[in-house]
Order: sequence, then C-alpha cells, then structure tokens
Amino acid sequence: MASYTDVLQYLSSLDYPAEKDDVVREAEREGAPPEVLRALRALPPVDYANGNEVARSAGIDAAPEVDASQRAAQARDRHPRVSQHLRGI
Repeated sequence: MASYTDVLQYLSSLDYPAEKDDVVREAEREGAPPEVLRALRALPPVDYANGNEVARSAGIDAAPEVDASQRAAQARDRHPRVSQHLRGI
C-alpha cells in the first residue's frame, strides 16, 4: 500500500487546485510506483486543494503508527484539546 509520504513525494511540483486527471498525470510524470498510481486512479473525480487532501481522499493514513484501538480511545476522549495534566482539574 502507498504511504502518505509516497503520495506527497510524487505530487510535490503539482500546482493546486488540481483535478484527479492532473494528479494522476503528475504522479506518472514523476515516476510513481504502481501502488501509488493505483491509489490515485481510485480517487473521486473532484478538484483537490492540496496534496494532503489528495492523500486523505485516497484513504491513505497520515499517522500509520497510531493503531485502531488508539484512534478509538482518542475518539472517546471528552477533552481532546486539553493537555493531559489539565484533564483532572
């Protein structure tokens, strides 16, 4: 599977906003490997504002080191924007 960094690497010189076809064409021009091209070809046909939006739309995880149980715990947390040491106050 393609990584977030892989996708961004092959789209670094693309001018945004860009359509799906522009994104795929740029990745091909930059020599992206088959797994990156496969992920980009599966994108919905919309305009993308930046590379992060492309990667998210392709279903590529920005933080693969965080597993599903950690994500679930973060989602259940009532105070996601408060520092850990302030949560008990």
